[in-house]
Amino acid sequence: MLFNSYIFILIFLPMALLGYFFLNRKGYTKAALGYLVIMSLWFYGYFNYSYLLIICLSVAINFFIGNRMHREKKERTRKAYLGLGILLNVGCLFYFKYFNFFLDNINLFFKTDYTFKEILLPLGISFFTFQQISYVVDCYKDSSMNYGFVEYAAYVTFFPQLIAGPIVLHDELIPQLLDQNKKEVCWDNIAAGMYRFSIGLAKKVLLADMLSLYVGEAYSYLGGLSRADALICIICYTLQIYFDFSGYCDMAIGVGKMFNLVLPDNFESPYKARSIGEFWDRWHKTLTRFFTRYIYIPLGGSRKGIVRTLINTMIVFVISGIWHGANWTFIFWGIIHGIWMVLHKLFKKYTDKVPAIIARIWTFVLINLSWVYFRADSIEDGTYIIKKLFVNTSNGISQRILDVTGDIVETRFVLKFVSDNYKEALIIVTIVIALIICMILRNSKQMYDGFVLSRGKMIFTAVLLVWCILSFSGVTEFLYFNF
Repeated sequence: MLFNSYIFILIFLPMALLGYFFLNRKGYTKAALGYLVIMSLWFYGYFNYSYLLIICLSVAINFFIGNRMHREKKERTRKAYLGLGILLNVGCLFYFKYFNFFLDNINLFFKTDYTFKEILLPLGISFFTFQQISYVVDCYKDSSMNYGFVEYAAYVTFFPQLIAGPIVLHDELIPQLLDQNKKEVCWDNIAAGMYRFSIGLAKKVLLADMLSLYVGEAYSYLGGLSRADALICIICYTLQIYFDFSGYCDMAIGVGKMFNLVLPDNFESPYKARSIGEFWDRWHKTLTRFFTRYIYIPLGGSRKGIVRTLINTMIVFVISGIWHGANWTFIFWGIIHGIWMVLHKLFKKYTDKVPAIIARIWTFVLINLSWVYFRADSIEDGTYIIKKLFVNTSNGISQRILDVTGDIVETRFVLKFVSDNYKEALIIVTIVIALIICMILRNSKQMYDGFVLSRGKMIFTAVLLVWCILSFSGVTEFLYFNF
Protein backbone atom coordinates (compact mmCIF):
# COMPACT_ATOMS: atom_id res chain seq x y z
CA MET A 1 0.00 0.00 0.00
CA LEU A 2 1.17 3.52 -0.72
CA PHE A 3 0.99 6.55 1.55
CA ASN A 4 -0.04 8.62 -1.47
CA SER A 5 -3.28 6.77 -2.11
CA TYR A 6 -6.93 7.24 -1.26
CA ILE A 7 -7.22 3.88 0.47
CA PHE A 8 -4.37 4.65 2.85
CA ILE A 9 -5.42 8.17 3.83
CA LEU A 10 -9.20 7.64 3.90
CA ILE A 11 -9.53 4.03 5.08
CA PHE A 12 -6.39 2.27 6.28
CA LEU A 13 -4.87 4.94 8.52
CA PRO A 14 -8.13 5.78 10.36
CA MET A 15 -8.78 2.05 10.88
CA ALA A 16 -5.25 1.46 12.19
CA LEU A 17 -5.42 4.37 14.66
CA LEU A 18 -8.96 3.69 15.88
CA GLY A 19 -8.38 -0.04 16.41
CA TYR A 20 -5.02 0.38 18.10
CA PHE A 21 -6.14 3.04 20.60
CA PHE A 22 -9.52 1.38 21.22
CA LEU A 23 -7.87 -1.89 22.28
CA ASN A 24 -5.35 -0.05 24.43
CA ARG A 25 -8.10 1.97 26.09
CA LYS A 26 -9.88 -1.27 26.98
CA GLY A 27 -6.68 -2.56 28.56
CA TYR A 28 -5.86 -5.12 25.85
CA THR A 29 -2.33 -3.86 25.26
CA LYS A 30 -1.01 -7.15 23.87
CA ALA A 31 -3.99 -7.42 21.54
CA ALA A 32 -3.37 -3.83 20.42
CA LEU A 33 0.16 -4.76 19.35
CA GLY A 34 -1.22 -7.84 17.61
CA TYR A 35 -3.73 -5.64 15.81
CA LEU A 36 -0.88 -3.35 14.74
CA VAL A 37 1.00 -6.37 13.35
CA ILE A 38 -2.07 -7.52 11.40
CA MET A 39 -2.67 -4.06 9.96
CA SER A 40 1.01 -3.78 9.06
CA LEU A 41 0.88 -7.10 7.22
CA TRP A 42 -2.19 -5.91 5.33
CA PHE A 43 -0.29 -2.77 4.39
CA TYR A 44 2.73 -4.81 3.28
CA GLY A 45 0.82 -7.47 1.35
CA TYR A 46 -1.71 -5.14 -0.25
CA PHE A 47 -0.27 -5.43 -3.79
CA ASN A 48 0.96 -9.01 -3.52
CA TYR A 49 0.06 -11.35 -0.68
CA SER A 50 2.90 -13.71 -1.57
CA TYR A 51 5.20 -11.18 0.16
CA LEU A 52 3.63 -12.14 3.50
CA LEU A 53 5.11 -15.63 3.67
CA ILE A 54 8.63 -14.24 3.24
CA ILE A 55 8.40 -11.54 5.89
CA CYS A 56 6.56 -13.79 8.37
CA LEU A 57 9.20 -16.50 8.04
CA SER A 58 11.95 -13.91 8.36
CA VAL A 59 10.44 -12.49 11.55
CA ALA A 60 9.87 -15.93 13.09
CA ILE A 61 13.36 -17.25 12.29
CA ASN A 62 15.18 -14.16 13.52
CA PHE A 63 13.12 -14.07 16.72
CA PHE A 64 13.93 -17.73 17.33
CA ILE A 65 17.67 -17.13 16.81
CA GLY A 66 17.65 -14.09 19.10
CA ASN A 67 15.69 -16.01 21.73
CA ARG A 68 18.12 -18.93 21.59
CA MET A 69 21.08 -16.60 22.08
CA HIS A 70 19.33 -15.10 25.08
CA ARG A 71 18.94 -18.53 26.66
CA GLU A 72 22.32 -19.94 25.64
CA LYS A 73 25.28 -19.55 28.00
CA LYS A 74 28.06 -21.13 25.95
CA GLU A 75 30.00 -18.57 23.96
CA ARG A 76 30.75 -20.97 21.12
CA THR A 77 27.09 -21.80 20.67
CA ARG A 78 26.11 -18.14 20.82
CA LYS A 79 28.64 -17.38 18.07
CA ALA A 80 27.20 -20.22 16.02
CA TYR A 81 23.71 -18.71 16.32
CA LEU A 82 25.10 -15.30 15.41
CA GLY A 83 26.76 -16.72 12.31
CA LEU A 84 23.59 -18.58 11.39
CA GLY A 85 21.47 -15.44 11.78
CA ILE A 86 23.75 -13.32 9.62
CA LEU A 87 24.10 -16.08 7.04
CA LEU A 88 20.34 -16.61 6.74
CA ASN A 89 19.58 -12.91 6.46
CA VAL A 90 22.32 -12.20 3.92
CA GLY A 91 21.43 -15.41 2.06
CA CYS A 92 17.77 -14.41 1.85
CA LEU A 93 18.72 -10.96 0.57
CA PHE A 94 21.15 -12.48 -1.96
CA TYR A 95 18.62 -14.97 -3.30
CA PHE A 96 15.70 -12.60 -3.81
CA LYS A 97 17.66 -9.53 -4.87
CA TYR A 98 20.94 -10.66 -6.46
CA PHE A 99 20.65 -14.27 -7.61
CA ASN A 100 19.77 -13.49 -11.23
CA PHE A 101 22.32 -10.65 -11.32
CA PHE A 102 24.94 -13.16 -10.13
CA LEU A 103 23.92 -15.71 -12.78
CA ASP A 104 23.94 -13.05 -15.48
CA ASN A 105 27.52 -12.13 -14.68
CA ILE A 106 28.59 -15.77 -14.42
CA ASN A 107 27.17 -16.33 -17.91
CA LEU A 108 28.90 -13.20 -19.18
CA PHE A 109 32.38 -13.90 -17.81
CA PHE A 110 32.51 -17.69 -18.21
CA LYS A 111 30.42 -18.00 -21.39
CA THR A 112 27.98 -20.32 -19.64
CA ASP A 113 24.25 -20.59 -20.18
CA TYR A 114 22.62 -20.93 -16.77
CA THR A 115 18.91 -20.26 -16.90
CA PHE A 116 17.28 -17.55 -14.82
CA LYS A 117 14.58 -18.14 -12.27
CA GLU A 118 11.36 -16.19 -11.86
CA ILE A 119 12.23 -14.60 -8.53
CA LEU A 120 9.86 -12.05 -7.06
CA LEU A 121 11.64 -9.19 -5.25
CA PRO A 122 9.76 -8.62 -1.98
CA LEU A 123 9.12 -4.98 -1.14
CA GLY A 124 11.42 -3.49 1.47
CA ILE A 125 13.50 -6.63 1.87
CA SER A 126 16.73 -4.60 2.11
CA PHE A 127 15.26 -2.54 4.95
CA PHE A 128 13.69 -5.21 7.15
CA THR A 129 16.65 -7.55 6.59
CA PHE A 130 19.09 -4.91 7.86
CA GLN A 131 16.84 -4.27 10.85
CA GLN A 132 16.93 -7.92 11.75
CA ILE A 133 20.67 -8.24 11.23
CA SER A 134 21.10 -5.41 13.74
CA TYR A 135 18.79 -7.26 16.14
CA VAL A 136 20.69 -10.54 15.86
CA VAL A 137 24.07 -8.84 16.33
CA ASP A 138 22.82 -6.89 19.34
CA CYS A 139 21.34 -10.07 20.86
CA TYR A 140 24.80 -11.60 20.71
CA LYS A 141 26.40 -8.55 22.33
CA ASP A 142 23.77 -8.18 25.06
CA SER A 143 22.46 -11.43 26.53
CA SER A 144 19.94 -9.52 28.65
CA MET A 145 17.82 -8.63 25.61
CA ASN A 146 14.56 -10.53 25.87
CA TYR A 147 11.51 -9.38 23.91
CA GLY A 148 8.22 -11.16 23.41
CA PHE A 149 7.30 -12.36 19.94
CA VAL A 150 4.42 -9.92 19.45
CA GLU A 151 6.60 -6.97 20.46
CA TYR A 152 9.37 -8.09 18.12
CA ALA A 153 6.93 -8.67 15.25
CA ALA A 154 5.43 -5.22 15.79
CA TYR A 155 8.91 -3.70 15.71
CA VAL A 156 9.89 -5.29 12.39
CA THR A 157 6.54 -4.91 10.61
CA PHE A 158 5.46 -1.48 11.94
CA PHE A 159 4.01 -0.26 8.66
CA PRO A 160 5.26 3.36 8.44
CA GLN A 161 8.91 2.32 8.28
CA LEU A 162 8.53 -1.19 6.88
CA ILE A 163 9.08 -0.68 3.18
CA ALA A 164 11.49 2.26 2.79
CA GLY A 165 12.77 3.19 6.21
CA PRO A 166 14.03 4.85 8.20
CA ILE A 167 16.01 1.83 9.45
CA VAL A 168 14.90 1.68 13.08
CA LEU A 169 16.86 -0.19 15.75
CA HIS A 170 15.08 -2.43 18.23
CA ASP A 171 16.08 -0.33 21.26
CA GLU A 172 14.55 2.73 19.60
CA LEU A 173 11.09 1.29 18.98
CA ILE A 174 10.32 -1.70 21.20
CA PRO A 175 10.64 0.24 24.50
CA GLN A 176 8.19 2.77 23.07
CA LEU A 177 5.76 0.00 22.08
CA LEU A 178 5.87 -1.24 25.69
CA ASP A 179 5.57 2.20 27.28
CA GLN A 180 2.19 2.43 29.02
CA ASN A 181 2.27 6.23 28.77
CA LYS A 182 2.01 5.96 24.98
CA LYS A 183 -1.19 3.91 24.90
CA GLU A 184 -3.70 6.77 25.00
CA VAL A 185 -4.69 9.07 22.18
CA CYS A 186 -2.70 12.32 22.26
CA TRP A 187 -4.34 14.94 20.08
CA ASP A 188 -1.21 17.09 20.09
CA ASN A 189 0.71 14.16 18.62
CA ILE A 190 -2.06 13.53 16.09
CA ALA A 191 -1.82 17.16 14.99
CA ALA A 192 1.99 17.12 14.87
CA GLY A 193 1.93 13.85 12.93
CA MET A 194 -0.55 15.19 10.39
CA TYR A 195 1.61 18.28 9.97
CA ARG A 196 4.75 16.24 9.24
CA PHE A 197 2.79 13.81 7.07
CA SER A 198 1.36 16.63 4.94
CA ILE A 199 4.85 18.06 4.34
CA GLY A 200 6.12 14.66 3.21
CA LEU A 201 3.08 14.06 1.02
CA ALA A 202 3.59 17.45 -0.67
CA LYS A 203 7.24 16.61 -1.33
CA LYS A 204 6.19 13.41 -3.06
CA VAL A 205 3.05 14.43 -4.93
CA LEU A 206 3.68 18.08 -5.78
CA LEU A 207 7.44 17.96 -6.39
CA ALA A 208 8.96 14.50 -6.84
CA ASP A 209 6.22 13.15 -9.11
CA MET A 210 6.35 16.23 -11.33
CA LEU A 211 10.15 16.15 -11.58
CA SER A 212 10.00 12.44 -12.41
CA LEU A 213 8.14 13.23 -15.64
CA TYR A 214 11.10 15.22 -16.95
CA VAL A 215 13.56 12.54 -15.86
CA GLY A 216 11.55 9.70 -17.37
CA GLU A 217 11.14 11.50 -20.69
CA ALA A 218 14.84 12.32 -20.90
CA TYR A 219 15.96 8.75 -20.17
CA SER A 220 13.46 7.38 -22.70
CA TYR A 221 15.25 9.02 -25.65
CA LEU A 222 18.90 9.46 -24.74
CA GLY A 223 19.98 9.78 -28.35
CA GLY A 224 17.94 12.94 -28.86
CA LEU A 225 19.05 14.83 -25.75
CA SER A 226 20.34 18.36 -26.14
CA ARG A 227 22.81 19.90 -23.72
CA ALA A 228 19.93 21.66 -21.95
CA ASP A 229 17.93 18.41 -21.78
CA ALA A 230 20.87 16.60 -20.17
CA LEU A 231 21.31 19.35 -17.60
CA ILE A 232 17.58 19.35 -16.78
CA CYS A 233 17.61 15.55 -16.53
CA ILE A 234 20.56 15.50 -14.12
CA ILE A 235 19.29 18.25 -11.83
CA CYS A 236 15.70 17.02 -11.85
CA TYR A 237 16.72 13.50 -10.79
CA THR A 238 18.88 14.88 -7.99
CA LEU A 239 15.86 16.80 -6.74
CA GLN A 240 13.39 13.99 -7.44
CA ILE A 241 15.19 11.35 -5.41
CA TYR A 242 15.57 13.74 -2.47
CA PHE A 243 11.94 14.85 -2.39
CA ASP A 244 10.70 11.31 -3.06
CA PHE A 245 12.74 9.57 -0.36
CA SER A 246 12.74 12.31 2.25
CA GLY A 247 9.01 12.74 1.61
CA TYR A 248 8.44 9.07 2.41
CA CYS A 249 10.46 9.36 5.60
CA ASP A 250 8.57 12.51 6.63
CA MET A 251 5.30 10.64 6.18
CA ALA A 252 6.63 7.65 8.12
CA ILE A 253 7.73 9.88 11.01
CA GLY A 254 4.40 11.69 10.92
CA VAL A 255 2.35 8.50 11.03
CA GLY A 256 4.56 7.16 13.82
CA LYS A 257 3.89 10.31 15.81
CA MET A 258 0.14 9.73 15.48
CA PHE A 259 0.74 6.43 17.31
CA ASN A 260 2.81 8.33 19.94
CA LEU A 261 5.96 6.73 18.55
CA VAL A 262 9.12 8.62 17.62
CA LEU A 263 11.02 7.37 14.58
CA PRO A 264 14.55 8.63 13.83
CA ASP A 265 15.06 11.40 11.31
CA ASN A 266 16.67 10.24 8.10
CA PHE A 267 17.54 13.52 6.38
CA GLU A 268 19.00 16.83 7.44
CA SER A 269 19.30 19.10 4.39
CA PRO A 270 21.88 16.87 2.63
CA TYR A 271 22.28 19.25 -0.33
CA LYS A 272 23.52 21.95 2.05
CA ALA A 273 26.57 19.79 2.76
CA ARG A 274 30.02 21.32 2.25
CA SER A 275 31.75 17.96 1.65
CA ILE A 276 30.96 14.38 0.71
CA GLY A 277 31.60 13.40 4.33
CA GLU A 278 29.05 15.90 5.54
CA PHE A 279 26.61 14.77 2.84
CA TRP A 280 26.66 11.23 4.23
CA ASP A 281 26.12 12.60 7.73
CA ARG A 282 22.91 14.17 6.39
CA TRP A 283 21.62 11.73 3.72
CA HIS A 284 19.85 8.48 4.71
CA LYS A 285 21.28 8.87 8.19
CA THR A 286 19.94 5.56 9.52
CA LEU A 287 21.66 3.63 6.73
CA THR A 288 24.92 5.47 7.42
CA ARG A 289 24.49 4.59 11.09
CA PHE A 290 23.94 0.90 10.24
CA PHE A 291 27.04 0.69 8.06
CA THR A 292 29.12 2.53 10.65
CA ARG A 293 27.99 0.42 13.60
CA TYR A 294 27.74 -3.01 12.02
CA ILE A 295 30.38 -2.97 9.24
CA TYR A 296 32.85 -0.07 9.48
CA ILE A 297 33.61 -0.34 13.22
CA PRO A 298 33.85 -4.19 13.24
CA LEU A 299 36.32 -3.90 10.32
CA GLY A 300 38.47 -1.71 12.53
CA GLY A 301 37.03 1.69 11.68
CA SER A 302 39.72 4.34 11.95
CA ARG A 303 41.60 2.63 14.77
CA LYS A 304 44.22 0.78 12.69
CA GLY A 305 45.99 3.49 10.75
CA ILE A 306 45.19 5.62 7.74
CA VAL A 307 45.60 2.88 5.10
CA ARG A 308 43.24 0.51 6.89
CA THR A 309 40.80 3.38 7.45
CA LEU A 310 40.68 4.15 3.74
CA ILE A 311 40.25 0.47 2.85
CA ASN A 312 37.42 0.14 5.35
CA THR A 313 35.80 3.24 3.89
CA MET A 314 35.91 1.80 0.37
CA ILE A 315 34.49 -1.53 1.56
CA VAL A 316 31.54 0.21 3.20
CA PHE A 317 30.70 2.24 0.10
CA VAL A 318 30.98 -0.73 -2.24
CA ILE A 319 28.60 -2.64 0.06
CA SER A 320 26.32 0.41 0.08
CA GLY A 321 26.22 0.34 -3.70
CA ILE A 322 25.44 -3.37 -3.74
CA TRP A 323 22.71 -2.89 -1.10
CA HIS A 324 20.91 -0.38 -3.30
CA GLY A 325 20.39 -2.70 -6.24
CA ALA A 326 21.46 -5.58 -8.44
CA ASN A 327 23.13 -3.60 -11.20
CA TRP A 328 26.69 -2.51 -11.93
CA THR A 329 25.45 1.07 -11.96
CA PHE A 330 24.83 0.93 -8.20
CA ILE A 331 28.21 -0.65 -7.55
CA PHE A 332 29.86 2.01 -9.68
CA TRP A 333 27.93 4.69 -7.79
CA GLY A 334 29.20 3.24 -4.51
CA ILE A 335 32.78 3.16 -5.80
CA ILE A 336 32.52 6.81 -6.89
CA HIS A 337 31.35 7.89 -3.45
CA GLY A 338 33.98 5.69 -1.83
CA ILE A 339 36.74 7.38 -3.84
CA TRP A 340 35.39 10.84 -3.01
CA MET A 341 35.17 9.91 0.67
CA VAL A 342 38.76 8.62 0.63
CA LEU A 343 39.94 11.87 -0.97
CA HIS A 344 37.90 13.81 1.58
CA LYS A 345 39.62 12.01 4.46
CA LEU A 346 43.07 12.52 2.91
CA PHE A 347 42.70 16.23 2.16
CA LYS A 348 40.20 17.31 4.79
CA LYS A 349 42.56 19.77 6.47
CA TYR A 350 42.90 21.60 3.14
CA THR A 351 39.29 21.40 1.93
CA ASP A 352 38.01 22.70 5.27
CA LYS A 353 39.65 26.01 4.41
CA VAL A 354 37.68 26.40 1.18
CA PRO A 355 34.95 29.11 1.43
CA ALA A 356 31.60 27.58 2.39
CA ILE A 357 29.72 28.69 -0.73
CA ILE A 358 32.35 27.18 -3.06
CA ALA A 359 32.47 23.96 -1.03
CA ARG A 360 28.69 23.62 -1.15
CA ILE A 361 28.49 24.22 -4.90
CA TRP A 362 31.35 21.79 -5.62
CA THR A 363 29.84 19.11 -3.40
CA PHE A 364 26.44 19.55 -5.04
CA VAL A 365 27.99 19.18 -8.49
CA LEU A 366 29.70 15.92 -7.47
CA ILE A 367 26.45 14.59 -6.01
CA ASN A 368 24.55 15.48 -9.20
CA LEU A 369 27.04 13.63 -11.39
CA SER A 370 27.01 10.52 -9.20
CA TRP A 371 23.19 10.34 -9.20
CA VAL A 372 23.33 9.98 -12.99
CA TYR A 373 24.79 6.48 -12.62
CA PHE A 374 22.34 5.67 -9.83
CA ARG A 375 19.42 6.35 -12.21
CA ALA A 376 20.87 5.09 -15.50
CA ASP A 377 20.19 1.59 -16.81
CA SER A 378 23.89 1.10 -17.54
CA ILE A 379 27.23 2.75 -16.86
CA GLU A 380 27.43 3.53 -20.59
CA ASP A 381 24.09 5.38 -20.50
CA GLY A 382 25.17 7.39 -17.47
CA THR A 383 28.45 8.37 -19.11
CA TYR A 384 26.59 9.30 -22.30
CA ILE A 385 24.35 11.75 -20.42
CA ILE A 386 27.31 13.42 -18.71
CA LYS A 387 29.14 13.69 -22.04
CA LYS A 388 26.11 15.53 -23.43
CA LEU A 389 26.96 18.42 -21.12
CA PHE A 390 30.26 18.95 -22.93
CA VAL A 391 29.49 17.93 -26.51
CA ASN A 392 28.79 20.71 -28.99
CA THR A 393 25.14 19.98 -29.64
CA SER A 394 21.84 21.86 -29.61
CA ASN A 395 21.67 24.05 -26.51
CA GLY A 396 17.91 24.55 -26.44
CA ILE A 397 15.32 22.49 -24.60
CA SER A 398 13.88 19.86 -26.92
CA GLN A 399 10.21 19.83 -27.88
CA ARG A 400 9.64 16.55 -26.06
CA ILE A 401 10.67 18.06 -22.72
CA LEU A 402 8.57 21.16 -23.44
CA ASP A 403 5.58 18.94 -24.20
CA VAL A 404 5.98 17.28 -20.79
CA THR A 405 5.63 20.72 -19.22
CA GLY A 406 2.45 21.34 -21.20
CA ASP A 407 1.01 18.02 -20.03
CA ILE A 408 1.81 18.85 -16.39
CA VAL A 409 0.12 22.25 -16.60
CA GLU A 410 -2.96 20.84 -18.32
CA THR A 411 -3.46 17.95 -15.89
CA ARG A 412 -2.54 19.69 -12.63
CA PHE A 413 -3.62 23.27 -13.21
CA VAL A 414 -6.27 22.82 -15.93
CA LEU A 415 -4.51 25.44 -18.08
CA LYS A 416 -3.02 25.31 -21.55
CA PHE A 417 0.18 27.03 -22.61
CA VAL A 418 0.44 27.74 -26.32
CA SER A 419 3.87 29.36 -26.32
CA ASP A 420 6.98 27.25 -25.74
CA ASN A 421 8.57 30.27 -24.09
CA TYR A 422 6.16 29.93 -21.19
CA LYS A 423 6.98 26.22 -20.95
CA GLU A 424 10.71 26.93 -20.78
CA ALA A 425 10.11 29.52 -18.09
CA LEU A 426 8.01 27.07 -16.06
CA ILE A 427 10.73 24.42 -16.18
CA ILE A 428 13.31 26.90 -14.90
CA VAL A 429 10.96 28.24 -12.21
CA THR A 430 10.13 24.70 -11.02
CA ILE A 431 13.81 23.77 -10.70
CA VAL A 432 14.66 27.04 -8.94
CA ILE A 433 11.82 26.63 -6.44
CA ALA A 434 12.88 23.05 -5.71
CA LEU A 435 16.50 24.16 -5.23
CA ILE A 436 15.47 26.94 -2.87
CA ILE A 437 13.40 24.50 -0.79
CA CYS A 438 16.19 21.98 -0.31
CA MET A 439 19.21 24.30 -0.23
CA ILE A 440 18.01 27.49 1.49
CA LEU A 441 14.77 27.05 3.44
CA ARG A 442 14.38 25.22 6.73
CA ASN A 443 14.05 21.46 6.40
CA SER A 444 11.16 19.28 7.61
CA LYS A 445 12.85 18.47 10.91
CA GLN A 446 13.46 22.12 11.70
CA MET A 447 9.85 22.98 10.89
CA TYR A 448 8.59 20.03 12.97
CA ASP A 449 10.79 20.26 16.08
CA GLY A 450 9.06 22.00 18.96
CA PHE A 451 5.72 21.77 17.15
CA VAL A 452 3.02 23.92 18.72
CA LEU A 453 -0.47 23.73 17.25
CA SER A 454 -1.70 27.02 15.84
CA ARG A 455 -4.35 28.22 13.43
CA GLY A 456 -1.68 28.87 10.82
CA LYS A 457 -0.32 25.31 11.02
CA MET A 458 -3.85 23.88 10.86
CA ILE A 459 -4.59 25.82 7.69
CA PHE A 460 -1.19 24.94 6.21
CA THR A 461 -1.74 21.22 6.89
CA ALA A 462 -5.30 21.24 5.53
CA VAL A 463 -4.32 23.08 2.34
CA LEU A 464 -1.41 20.71 1.63
CA LEU A 465 -3.50 17.59 2.28
CA VAL A 466 -6.40 18.73 0.09
CA TRP A 467 -4.07 19.92 -2.68
CA CYS A 468 -2.16 16.62 -2.65
CA ILE A 469 -5.28 14.44 -2.56
CA LEU A 470 -6.75 16.36 -5.49
CA SER A 471 -3.45 15.79 -7.32
CA PHE A 472 -3.63 11.98 -7.04
CA SER A 473 -3.84 11.63 -10.82
CA GLY A 474 -2.30 8.20 -10.49
CA VAL A 475 -0.73 6.06 -7.78
CA THR A 476 3.04 6.32 -8.11
CA GLU A 477 5.52 4.18 -6.19
CA PHE A 478 8.39 5.59 -4.18
CA LEU A 479 11.85 5.24 -5.70
CA TYR A 480 13.27 3.37 -2.72
CA PHE A 481 10.64 0.64 -3.04
CA ASN A 482 13.01 -0.77 -5.69
CA PHE A 483 16.01 -0.85 -3.36
